[in-house]
Amino acid sequence: MSEELVTFFKALADSNRLKIVGLLAEKSYSVEEFAELLKLKPSTVSHHLARLTEAGLVQAHSESYYNVYQLDQNVLQEKARTMFTQDELSNVAAEVDANAYDKKVIKEYTRRDGSLKTLPSKRKKLEAILRYVVQAFEVGKRYSEKQVNEILASYHDDTATLRRELVGFGLMRREGGGGEYWRV
Repeated sequence: MSEELVTFFKALADSNRLKIVGLLAEKSYSVEEFAELLKLKPSTVSHHLARLTEAGLVQAHSESYYNVYQLDQNVLQEKARTMFTQDELSNVAAEVDANAYDKKVIKEYTRRDGSLKTLPSKRKKLEAILRYVVQAFEVGKRYSEKQVNEILASYHDDTATLRRELVGFGLMRREGGGGEYWRV
């Protein structure tokens, strides 16, 4: 489906092709008519029509000596209905490593032993580091503040800031002041 999306968007990624689609939404035209309307050479119009035909948006039929082009409204509506669903758009990005940014930040801010060189001051980078640190905690297990501090100390000396930020970013929760902590 991603190749179909690319073909569709490439077909519409030109102002002249968009004008052709707009004109065809009203009525059918020949290459010569388009050339005059758009002030283009017939060969250029034919190229644009070929791209639109490849995407399934345009169909041609013969009328005496001319090929006459028309917009396939059904294909356009069907493509809009099926190509722009959440699942289809998500599938296009399936090959992308969603953790690439986190990996880059972690590499930049950690030593070989996994401890942190420093805490990032930028929110996005801090969030990536916190997602890295929170993996040291088991989901569903409750920890005392002392246990949390012991685990966090292996990452950075400022355990209070790490603890506060883990809770602040919603990666951990706590009960009362100094009570139990758990990973969300």
